[in-house]
Amino acid sequence: MSLPGGLRIDVVVPAAGQGRRMGSAVPKQYLRVGGHAILELTLGRLLGLPFVGRVVVALAAGDGRFGDLRCAADPRVVAVTGGAERADSVRAALGEVSTEWVLVHDAARPFVRPGDIEALVEACLGDGGVGGILAVPIHDTVKEGEGGRIARTRPRDGLFRAQTPQMFRAAALREALSGGVAVTDEASALEARGERPLLVMGSELNFKVTTSDDLRLAQALWDAGMLS
Repeated sequence: MSLPGGLRIDVVVPAAGQGRRMGSAVPKQYLRVGGHAILELTLGRLLGLPFVGRVVVALAAGDGRFGDLRCAADPRVVAVTGGAERADSVRAALGEVSTEWVLVHDAARPFVRPGDIEALVEACLGDGGVGGILAVPIHDTVKEGEGGRIARTRPRDGLFRAQTPQMFRAAALREALSGGVAVTDEASALEARGERPLLVMGSELNFKVTTSDDLRLAQALWDAGMLS
């Protein structure tokens, strides 16, 4: 997929997390799938897209692992120091973004499909609004719990699980994050300003490697040839 006028889009990858839910001494983005660090697999997906300009990776202070990855030597990859929270890392990385639009992608989503990213970009550019996100509808019954028991069942109609990449106009995202708001995804920061980003259909394969079960699933998908 090529964009009109040779348009380029920079990508921000917040990768400063410690992955405590994984229960590993190694941050989850550096755990191995198929012999490769998850972060390297993720960056390989992004760098393979012809319209991607810079890929700005926000790392934890003192990160001593990133420089060992082969992709770190790619001239399009820029490393910056992130912060304690996701929003801090994204803000820091946005300082290196020079394109009108920016994609933000989780370091631990190595199975994102290039075609889905292209669909997101096409939808956002065609809409001309603030941007949008990849997402998948919730099919499971949703329960709200209290004290280890079911408190109530929530209607699932119209509910989606947010994924990444999320694509926004870089200036709008900078402004939305400028107040130091703590958010778990970038769309939330835009929503807080009254914006209504697009929902673009993603894939269940685009899961975030967060737990040891996720890591085992990622390895099984690799062994099945889903990413190799």
